[in-house]
Amino acid sequence: MRDLAAFGAYAGIGVALPGTLLWRALAGGGRSAAEDVAAGLALGYAVEVLAYIPARAAGVPLLVLVPHMIVIGTFIAVPGLRRHWRGDVAKERMPGWCAWALAGVVGYLITWSTLHLYRVPIAGAYVDMPYHLALVGEIKNHLPPTLPTVLGERLSYHWFVYAEMAATSWVTGIEPTTLVYRLSTLPMMAAMVVLVAVIGRRLGGRWGAGVAAVGVTYFLFGPVLQEGVVFPSRSMFTAWASPTQTFGALLFAPVVLLLAGRRRGWVVLALLLLALTGAKATFLPLLLAGLVLVLVVRGLRREWAVPAVITMVCLLVAHLVVFGRGAQGMAVAPFATMRALWGVVAGVRMPELASVSVGPLVVLTVVHLFCLACVWGGVAGLGARVLDPPVLLLVGIGLAGIGAVVLLGHPADSQLYFLESARPYLSIAAVCGVLAARRQPLVLVGCMVVLGAGAAVVASAVEVSGGAVVVPYLVLGVGALVLWRRGFVLAVVALLAGYGVPASVREVVGHVMPDEERRERLIPKGALEAGRWLREHSSPGDVVATDLHCRFPGWRLCDSRHFWVSGFSERRVLVEGWGYAESTQSRTELFVTSYLGVPFADPARLAANDAVFRAPSTENVRHLARKYGVKWLFTGINPELGEFARLRFRNATSSVYQLAGR
Repeated sequence: MRDLAAFGAYAGIGVALPGTLLWRALAGGGRSAAEDVAAGLALGYAVEVLAYIPARAAGVPLLVLVPHMIVIGTFIAVPGLRRHWRGDVAKERMPGWCAWALAGVVGYLITWSTLHLYRVPIAGAYVDMPYHLALVGEIKNHLPPTLPTVLGERLSYHWFVYAEMAATSWVTGIEPTTLVYRLSTLPMMAAMVVLVAVIGRRLGGRWGAGVAAVGVTYFLFGPVLQEGVVFPSRSMFTAWASPTQTFGALLFAPVVLLLAGRRRGWVVLALLLLALTGAKATFLPLLLAGLVLVLVVRGLRREWAVPAVITMVCLLVAHLVVFGRGAQGMAVAPFATMRALWGVVAGVRMPELASVSVGPLVVLTVVHLFCLACVWGGVAGLGARVLDPPVLLLVGIGLAGIGAVVLLGHPADSQLYFLESARPYLSIAAVCGVLAARRQPLVLVGCMVVLGAGAAVVASAVEVSGGAVVVPYLVLGVGALVLWRRGFVLAVVALLAGYGVPASVREVVGHVMPDEERRERLIPKGALEAGRWLREHSSPGDVVATDLHCRFPGWRLCDSRHFWVSGFSERRVLVEGWGYAESTQSRTELFVTSYLGVPFADPARLAANDAVFRAPSTENVRHLARKYGVKWLFTGINPELGEFARLRFRNATSSVYQLAGR
């Protein structure tokens, strides 16, 4: 209860309040109080992160509070600014039914979080959660940051959300574990729902358009043409698994909101874009693509050229400063997404997958685009409205997201985050297209949805092989072509959406069904206790060595996504897990080998590290201490180490040793 109260107070008073005041003063505010608070929360996060970085670098992390205190004090002291506390009394009020609808979506997301995260023990949570925790610990104690699980390796990663969590931990005293696994992304998720609705309302002209945009964004997915084979349209349900995506999406939404309105708010725009440099790598390229499309189609205009220049500068800052020119394995690799999918469809494995011909990949790409059209086919109804610059911006963002999925490749399929980042804006554009083509018989539109859903059910029920599964779609496709030629665009869009209804219902219901899956305990029961003991009895600059590298020690292939030693101890480890290191991702050959099969980049270091645990001796322990500055050893039960290092902590599963003379 104490953590909830502290978190709520800080998120509300320390972040959202000053952000809302700045949003109203510098950006002119929005059309509703909900818009002001949601956009203000995003702006507050941006200010917080940009303040925490120099504060932590100076060794005084609590200085992060200074900008917020200055903002609140200034808006109290200056008479001309006091009006921003209550906002514009003439603002449009969100209708009650709309507020309840959005509250229902937020409630759904909380229910999903409760069932699939809160009820799950930390030891059985998603594989990346300890990685997020380790990065929070790193940025809580060090700037500039390095990869905490590989001593000395540059952190070429979007890490600003971890700076936000670290700042929150410093101010509130809440454990990073609680923030990562329970609290931090909740307000981000809620504010994102509101902002999608607000942008939809602004471009669609009514609150119903905003609610519809939220519905498409969160609950409409492409059809499943073959069980087990999913043509990705992505979802917004990575909120906990990828806090970087959640944080970046929230910061990006008010940028689009500003660009979609008449008031630019250049200072606010610059702050948000600067925060996006390290929030998530996908958003700035998408924005630049959308702005370039507007400039090409509508001509060189200041209100669009200036944001394009700012975005380009921020993109260069991200590439050179945040990522250090690293790409984390992302590469130009046309049809990489479809190549991975072909491996599932045809049962082809690496390295044979790398030599698959282009023919089937092109076919799968066409099918994938068809599945995306089932979600966002409404864009076809925009007609002449597509030339409206704000709508054109959304279309450009969407096309860039789809293009990235087709043209880029990554060892862990991270190119799909481009499509997820574009999802809200494709959804808003699709809703605007439906509204533009709405003067068509509603009965016909409803029948098309039912026919499309029926075709999808029939296709999934018929046990056939090969291309026969698409027969129901082809039959109705002929009718759709006739309707299209007669100008019934909305009816065709409804038919396409109908194709995705059964899969969407299964997906939506599945997210709020109790998860009965038994998760294997991959983190020992006493690991958290041992890690926290080490944190309390060591200094942030101390280096730890461990022989824990592989999530599944018995496997022939080492899954090196092992991060909980660093995560629980908040200490840098000589070598723990290297699966997400730039030195690993950059050496991975797409479709030749998995990045999980790439060995550690420095074999000599790994050998010296592991020798201490496998064959401890005075010489190899001294070597580790002198060459790498190791002060602590974290392992399981290894009594032989007691002859060469001092045992300081032990429970049923974990031991912590301190090197002699330390």
